[in-house]
Amino acid sequence: MAKNGKKIRIFSALEVANICGVVNQTAINWIKSGYLKAFMTPGGQYRIYQEDLLEFLKSRGMKIPEELSEGIEETVEWQRILIIDDDRDLNHVLKRYIGRKMPEVTVLQAFDGYEAGRMLSEWKPGVIILDINLPGVDGHKLCRKIKSDPGLGNPVIIGITGLEDPEESEKLMREGADAVYTKPLNMESLVIEIKKLIEKNRDQNERG
Repeated sequence: MAKNGKKIRIFSALEVANICGVVNQTAINWIKSGYLKAFMTPGGQYRIYQEDLLEFLKSRGMKIPEELSEGIEETVEWQRILIIDDDRDLNHVLKRYIGRKMPEVTVLQAFDGYEAGRMLSEWKPGVIILDINLPGVDGHKLCRKIKSDPGLGNPVIIGITGLEDPEESEKLMREGADAVYTKPLNMESLVIEIKKLIEKNRDQNERG
């Protein structure tokens, strides 16, 4: 069966319960309470689309099994840019500058790892400006996670760092970053890079 033109799997309430490590009645209660989207078969059985189950797991912060993500091709929104930086002053300056130079885009902001995860899942930004020195967050690990998560649609990542260390930049590029900038940032150069990467990756996705 297909939904929105994509072939996806459909799960029973029991299968959902097994995936989540709960009893069947708990999965049914989630459905009845409106937490988990489902439809009913002519025989009166609940069925759940794969993408709805994925959304439920993400919203609850539950681990998503690798096999559940297979076959789901999420697409990013190239008109959305997410800035992940705990430096509020710099974050706001970036938002204003990018918004002025690229009025066609929506600039989103996250100031910590938790907020970043929520916004990545909810908004699917095409470009992420990632401070790799976030307090309490391994920026390198976060970069790898974003690039390896099929549910995020392979967005462009521009890493920013306060360290003038070529090895640090090279490591971040190996981990999936598309570009790396050192603070203090050259705002004009950054916007040019954003535009170039959006055009390049959007064209690749359309051809692919």
